[in-house]
Amino acid sequence: MKTNLTKLCEKASEIILSYPMNTRIRVVSHYDADGITAAVIVCKALHRAGFDFHASLMRNPFDKGLERVSKEDNKLIIFTDMGSGQIETLEQFKCKVIIIDHHQYLKKEISENVLQINANLCGINGNYDACGSTLVFSLAKILDPINIDLAPLALAGATGDKQYIGGITRYNKEILDEALKKGLLTENIGIKLYGDTLFDALFYSVDPYYTGISGNKKGINELLENLNLKKDVKITDLDVDNKKKLQSFLMLKLIRNGCEKNILDTIIRPRYKSDIIGCELERFADLLDSCGKGGNRGLGLALCMGDKNAFEQAVEFEKEYKQRILDELIILEKDGVKEKKNLRYFYSKNSSLGGVIGGIATNFIFDKKMPLISIVRKNDELHVSCRGNQYLVEKGLDLGFAMNKAAEKLGGHGGGHKIASGATIDSDKDEKFLDIIDGIISEQLKV
Repeated sequence: MKTNLTKLCEKASEIILSYPMNTRIRVVSHYDADGITAAVIVCKALHRAGFDFHASLMRNPFDKGLERVSKEDNKLIIFTDMGSGQIETLEQFKCKVIIIDHHQYLKKEISENVLQINANLCGINGNYDACGSTLVFSLAKILDPINIDLAPLALAGATGDKQYIGGITRYNKEILDEALKKGLLTENIGIKLYGDTLFDALFYSVDPYYTGISGNKKGINELLENLNLKKDVKITDLDVDNKKKLQSFLMLKLIRNGCEKNILDTIIRPRYKSDIIGCELERFADLLDSCGKGGNRGLGLALCMGDKNAFEQAVEFEKEYKQRILDELIILEKDGVKEKKNLRYFYSKNSSLGGVIGGIATNFIFDKKMPLISIVRKNDELHVSCRGNQYLVEKGLDLGFAMNKAAEKLGGHGGGHKIASGATIDSDKDEKFLDIIDGIISEQLKV
C-alpha cells in the first residue's frame, strides 16, 4: 500500500513532467543546511529530467522575498523546506505551486493551484523523523530512481536540522539504511572535532560549545599543556590513546556543565562519510549553514552542487562565521541573560545568527528549565528566534504554536517547530510580545 507521501510525490512528479522540457522551473528554499540541500536535490533531479531551473534561498521573514517571486513570470514554483507556514500568500500566486515542507502547517484544505506535501500531513513527525531535504529526496527518486545517489545530500540536510538527536529515526532511518546498503555512506563512531590543527578545532568548536575553551586561547593552551598535547598537531595524526584522553576530558567538561543526556549522546556517536560530498555529513552541514546564515548563499549552493573550488572557500568563510557566533556566546557565558517567569531572552546583533546562538546556548550554557529567545532589531522590525529542548517539549512546550499566536496578536507572523521557531513583529512591541509568549508557555507547561 502506497504511503501518503509516495502518492503526493507521484502527483508532484506528474505535475512537473506535464510541462515542456524547455520550461524553466523556479525553486525557492530556506537558507540553512536543510534548505540548501533540499533545493539542490530538486534542482539536480530537474536537470537530470531535462528541465532548466532558477533557484533562490531565503531567510526568515519571507514577506519581501515572496512578494518579489510573485511578480515573476513563472509557470511552476517548487518551495522546499518552507511554504506550509506561508500557504495563504502562496495561494495568491498566479501559477502552479508545489510545497515540500516539514514545519507546522496552517491548514489542510488549500486552493487547487497549490500541492502541499507536508511531513505532518503524511503521518511523519516533521520535528524528528523527516526534514525538507529528506522529503524532497522522495520526489527525486520518483522522478528517476537514479537519484538515489542524492541520499547523502538528503541526510546532510537532516543532520543540519539536528534530527540525529535521539538517534536517526523512522523515515530518515529508511534513507540512511538504504544509503549504507548501497555503499553511498560509510559509518564510524567518533567525536565532532575538525580543523587544520588541534588548536583550531578546539577554538572554533561552537556546537558543541565548551565553556572556557571554545574561542578562548588561554583556556585551550592550558588544556593542551595539561593533556601533554601539541596545539599544531593535525587531528588525523592523533593516536588512539591521545584521542581517547581528549574525548574523555571534553565529555567530562560537558557533564559538569549540566549538559542534558540527549545532547551528550550526540557528541560521541555514529558519523557518516560520503565520497560523493567529500566529507562527513555534519562537517558538510556545518559548512552549508555557515554559508547560508553567514551571508554567502551562492557559495553554499555551489558547494552543494559539487563545485570543487567551493569547499576550501567555504572552510575559510566558516571561520569568520564561527568567530561572530563565538563573540556572542562568550558574552552570554560571562553576563548571562534576562528572564521572565517562563523564559529567558537576550538581544542579539544579527538576525541570521540569533537562532543559532540561542540553540547552542540552550544546549551548552544554560539549564533545561526554560526556553531561550533571541531578539534582533532590524530597521522597523524585531526578528525573534526561540529555542527549547526535548525535556520542555515532553512537558507540553510548542514554540511553533506560541510564536504564531503571539505574533498574530501583534500584527506580525511566526511559526516553526515545537522545539524551535521564529517570528517577526514591529520593533516597538518586544515587551508586549515577551509577556504574551510568557503567558502561552505558562499555559503549555502548566506552571
